Amino acid sequence: MHARRRTVLAAGTAALVTGCGSSGDGGGGGDESSAPPAGDGELARTSDIPVGGGAIFKDRKIVVTQPEAGEFKAFSAVCTHAGCIVSTVADGTIDCACHGSRFAVEDGAVERGPATKPLPAERITVAGGGIRLG
Repeated sequence: MHARRRTVLAAGTAALVTGCGSSGDGGGGGDESSAPPAGDGELARTSDIPVGGGAIFKDRKIVVTQPEAGEFKAFSAVCTHAGCIVSTVADGTIDCACHGSRFAVEDGAVERGPATKPLPAERITVAGGGIRLG
């Protein structure tokens, strides 16, 4: 079962990079390709999420960020402008390649439009080095 899950996540990474355009290496960020598969039931390990950046889990439509060391946030990965899945997390923002919207890693607030609404927060639980939805 673990190998199958890794295959699904790897396929999601390819779709993310191909489907949303350039992944852009703005430094200080991360995206789905930087987050290795977590254990059963886990979305990610805390060590998978870079400080000041985040990771996108396209298959779950979730982006997890770590604005400051030990502080984890989660948001919908669906851009509030036109419904595209965000493409990268870099330089303190969650970026959508479709039309250029950018959202803050701290709270999902719009940093640059055309989006006018923040990314909705998602509930996560952080325990024992693991991050789970809910």
